Amino acid sequence: MLDARRLRILREVARRGSFSAAADHLGYTQSAVSQQIAALEREVGVPVLDRHRGVRPTGAGEVLLRHADGILARIGDAEAELGALRGGQAGPLRMVAFPTAGATVLPPAIAAFRASHPAVDLSLVPMEVPEGRAALEAGECDLAVLVEDPDDDGWEPGAAGRRAEDPFRRTHLLDDRMNVMLPAGHPLADRRRIRLEELRDDPWILGRRDYVPDEAIFVRACGRAGFEPQMAFESDDYLAIQGFVAAGVGIALAPDMSLVSLRDDVVVRDLEHPPHRRVVAAVDGRAWRSPAVDAMLALVREAADEFAVRVARRRDPRSPEHHVRAPRT
Repeated sequence: MLDARRLRILREVARRGSFSAAADHLGYTQSAVSQQIAALEREVGVPVLDRHRGVRPTGAGEVLLRHADGILARIGDAEAELGALRGGQAGPLRMVAFPTAGATVLPPAIAAFRASHPAVDLSLVPMEVPEGRAALEAGECDLAVLVEDPDDDGWEPGAAGRRAEDPFRRTHLLDDRMNVMLPAGHPLADRRRIRLEELRDDPWILGRRDYVPDEAIFVRACGRAGFEPQMAFESDDYLAIQGFVAAGVGIALAPDMSLVSLRDDVVVRDLEHPPHRRVVAAVDGRAWRSPAVDAMLALVREAADEFAVRVARRRDPRSPEHHVRAPRT
């Protein structure tokens, strides 16, 4: 196999016409240059330089020189690309996130990342929490934005129970507070804050019943309030849930991140002692992590902080951004 360093030395000797001039240019000793050319000739099995009439390439040397520029250019390109990858300025960055994160904290983070890392091939795939966790574990993404139950310190339970070791590294982004969503004509719709136990007789709409933290958080909150909720309907789409609430099918808990768009015929009210879900960014601690992942993670944290500030303003009744509407009459 040809040694690229020896090809580079051959090219310099041929360009400069002597071993000593090539050695001066390359920062080697003349003896080192001579030894490398001799090693190259052993590799190819024939002389590559004619030393009897000056220093000129032989026929074999001409063959190597015809290819040397292309080979060394390709190697240079590969080294530059690898350097950019190591520096986080190139290469792929694969993200997955649950849908409401893709509508809230991620757009400004992605816009800022594209401006600072234009050569990185960034992709984002919306995934519900179980699928996002599976993608991270399988190495199909570099960064996953997930929601977790704040009372559950383990990762996803499996058939054999909890994993003994958790290979994932999480960064806490925000606590996504739960609100109650009511139809505009609900008897408690004119209240600014409601106790969960006051809703014990209402039918509820809930997300799908697999391992989604929202369900566990909701059921536990109702248990603490002293009742078991009546389940009227299930949907995994918060926009659809708004429609069902507006139609009177039931009421629902809605996290702050799902309230970017709110129908006019529903109202959202604060709960006393509201439950919340934990939003995290997770990476696989077993895998090499490009600096681009860390750069994106910093931008996601910044965007999450800004989102939390906007939510606090919307929750403040003195703010013009207050999102809790008065019921329609």
